[in-house]
Amino acid sequence: MNQMLESNASGPDGGIRVRDAADEDIAVIQAIYAHHVLNGISTFEEIPPSVDEMASRRDAIIRSGLPYLVAEVDGRVVGYCCAAAYRARPAYRYAIENSVYVEDGMDGKGVGSALLRALITRCEAGPWRQMIAVIGDRANTSSIILHQNCGFRHVGILTGVGFKLGQWVDTVLMQRALGGGTGTPPAA
Repeated sequence: MNQMLESNASGPDGGIRVRDAADEDIAVIQAIYAHHVLNGISTFEEIPPSVDEMASRRDAIIRSGLPYLVAEVDGRVVGYCCAAAYRARPAYRYAIENSVYVEDGMDGKGVGSALLRALITRCEAGPWRQMIAVIGDRANTSSIILHQNCGFRHVGILTGVGFKLGQWVDTVLMQRALGGGTGTPPAA
């Protein structure tokens, strides 16, 4: 399913376009993610995956029926997001985890918000009932605020579960209902 989503969020040019990620986007996606892997604690990976590995990850997500999106400003990819299974055991099949990464220097310009809102909309059209954000570091206020602004609530902190860049790092857990949430049973 290839859907185009247009966002009304403001970027440097007045607009951000959100769309499905394509094969030709993978190198830029890998570069955006590699920056976060090497320079931050929003992800607990320590070695950036290759372009081929990122393509493989994207393909697996799409095969599972979940969205993998990019944001463009002036025709240039400046961020990406995806949803993936929260856990592998069958009882978790209606819970998904989101990931949002924005190009260095594009924070605060609406890119993350446009991506996350589009991802939520796409996931609400499917069978999923809960979206979970696993945010690296309790000081990652931009990600925490982004998720709060998109309807997520704080559900917990795992203290010192990661060690990266010479420091112990917490994980903030946030959660948001999708569609009917837990108010109704899943479709048969």
